[in-house]
Amino acid sequence: MRRELHAEWTKLRTLSGTGRLLLALVVLTVSVSAVASAVVSCPRAGCGHDAAKLSLTGVHLGQVAAAMLAVLTVGGEYGSGMIRTTLAAMPRRTTVLAAKAAVLTGVTMAAGTVAVLGSVLAGRLVLPGSGFTLAHGYSPLSLADGPTLRAAAGSVLYLTLIALLGLGVATAVRNPAAAAGAILGLLYLLPVMAFTSSDPDWQRRLWQISPMNAGLAVQATTSLPDLPLSPWAGLGVLAAWAAAALLGGGLLLWSRDA
Repeated sequence: MRRELHAEWTKLRTLSGTGRLLLALVVLTVSVSAVASAVVSCPRAGCGHDAAKLSLTGVHLGQVAAAMLAVLTVGGEYGSGMIRTTLAAMPRRTTVLAAKAAVLTGVTMAAGTVAVLGSVLAGRLVLPGSGFTLAHGYSPLSLADGPTLRAAAGSVLYLTLIALLGLGVATAVRNPAAAAGAILGLLYLLPVMAFTSSDPDWQRRLWQISPMNAGLAVQATTSLPDLPLSPWAGLGVLAAWAAAALLGGGLLLWSRDA
């Protein structure tokens, strides 16, 4: 496994798009979070906003960079034909996929941690100017606060699971453009369907199975009883999607020609 890990780390860090995508993950997440914290106001006490979740709004966009990094990790090899060389040098295919997943997990978690910490810091600095003050019932954002820490740590895990979901889809689909379309459709189509459905029961069901909606429940720190799923249960739904995608991708990688 050590040889596979070294090879996958070498490939990922030498790809031309890796640095740009990791930078995009951080910059998009922090900048969108800062803008959201600045434009949403709390003019009075009890305005009803979830300050921690608001400060992490940028994760909605940062996840695209995480998914595209996953597509790059495996799709680039299929696009160039280098996957044949990889599998000839390392014939244990499931081990190769496990190494890709481990390396991708490490770099996404590192970038995600920077992005989330930057978002929380931006929220702590910006939100008081938007009315999120002690007078209105809001303490400054702090990771010493249990719910805020859970929202922040859960957001890092969310970005990592999105990357693993993308890796599984890209391994199964093989074509980089098709894989990118599939993962983005999976993330954003179910929420749109839930939003447009006129049946409340179907809205709730679609919300519960949507990898994005369910996974981002981990960011909620207020009105938890009103959520269709609890924060950790929602993240568990996303973890199940990621595990299923990796299992499916691994089986296809093992059973078919490169």
